[in-house]
Amino acid sequence: MVQVLKRILMVEDEPDIRAVARLALERVGGFEVRMCENGFEALEVAPEYLPDLFLLDVMMPGIDGVSTLEKLRLLEGCATIPAIFMTAKVQRHEVEGYLALGAIGVIPKPFNPMGLAGDIRDLWNHSSVPSKTA
Repeated sequence: MVQVLKRILMVEDEPDIRAVARLALERVGGFEVRMCENGFEALEVAPEYLPDLFLLDVMMPGIDGVSTLEKLRLLEGCATIPAIFMTAKVQRHEVEGYLALGAIGVIPKPFNPMGLAGDIRDLWNHSSVPSKTA
C-alpha cells in the first residue's frame, strides 16, 4: 500500500513563488504545507514537521537544494522522505543528476500553479513511495 501524500515541506527562496505555490498546494491541492525560505530553515523545521514530501528549489543562496537534501537525509526521521526538485535547470543530465540523488521527480520552473498539485501527485503515484509503518 502506498502512503497517502498530505504534508509537504517546501523550500523556496523567492517570496512570490512561495506565495503562489502555497495557494496552489493548499487551496487547489488540499495539502498541508510548511514553507521554508532557505535550506538552513528546512534543516531546523524538518525533524519536527516530518513531512511526507520535500519540495525543493535547486538554486538558492547559502545552501542549494541538492545540498539541503543531502543534509536532510542525515536527520532523524528524514532519511527516507521522498523529494521533488523544482528548477529551471532541466537539461537531461541535470534531471538525471537529481534522480540519482534519490528525487522522485523534477518539476520545471516556471510551473503552472493550477497544475502544480496534480504534477506532484502524479510524480508521487508513479514513484515507489513505501508505506509509513506505525
